[in-house]
Amino acid sequence: MDNRLLTREQIAKRIAEDLTDGDIVNLGIGIPVLVSNFVADNAEVLYHSEQGVLGMGSLAKPGEEDPDLVNASKLPVTLVPGGSFCHHADSFAMTRGKHIDVAVLGGMQVSEKGDLANWKVKGAKLGSIGGAMDIAIGVKKLFIAMTHLSKKGEFKIVKELDYPVTALKCVTRIFTDMAVIDVTQEGLVLKEIAAGLSVEEVQKATEPRLIISSDLKEIPV
Repeated sequence: MDNRLLTREQIAKRIAEDLTDGDIVNLGIGIPVLVSNFVADNAEVLYHSEQGVLGMGSLAKPGEEDPDLVNASKLPVTLVPGGSFCHHADSFAMTRGKHIDVAVLGGMQVSEKGDLANWKVKGAKLGSIGGAMDIAIGVKKLFIAMTHLSKKGEFKIVKELDYPVTALKCVTRIFTDMAVIDVTQEGLVLKEIAAGLSVEEVQKATEPRLIISSDLKEIPV
């Protein structure tokens, strides 16, 4: 493995830096659930779960688990003071009504237009869309956390999706183990790059042409 690539925890830490006080945030399965570990304790960030929780806290310590209180990865979590529960339909109304500021989801493919595929690989018979479709189109900003290439070395940032679509033109920013990339009307803008990697290496791992930001910098880790 290339030790210049960011770890899952480093990707999550970088995403946490883009969350601001007052944000209501939905965290998806995988790398996204790690993001809350890196948000400052004094930050006013409120976590939403489509299962019907507003005000999720940290992971529950051994002996404090509540089987009815879990995050998207089915891990036991806590509830912050003032946290609340609601009906599943009300939870989705928060998302569909644009009341969620940021969602962090995993991705299998993201296109240069910001289209997202993250629920089933091409040709698979099994798979469940879950709440990803509603979240992707309903939040104000959508961050995608993923590795830059698949385990087989295939592009995950592509010109056109060829996996089943989650939602179209929904992605705001892509965070990978190689780079931070913004989705804009002009195309994909390379904003940050992992230390030790070159622009050429990131471009080689990306199918669409990247626009290099005038203030390109290294990802702080």
